[in-house]
Amino acid sequence: MKSRIGEFIDAAGYKKKYIAKELEVSPTQLSNWISGRSYPTIEKAFKLAALLSVKVDDLYTKEENEVEKSD
Repeated sequence: MKSRIGEFIDAAGYKKKYIAKELEVSPTQLSNWISGRSYPTIEKAFKLAALLSVKVDDLYTKEENEVEKSD
């Protein structure tokens, strides 16, 4: 299952290699964020949010209707 971060990365349409380079992380580390196996540091989360034009909160918080679907 993809993390919220993974959903936003997919929706943005950027190549994962580009995002990893911009954030100065390895493609493996980015893959771990996408899958939810690990999460970025606060600093990287803010950079990622800026790159994707979203709020940091959006990377981690499900919308109310999404929570209802998973219950």
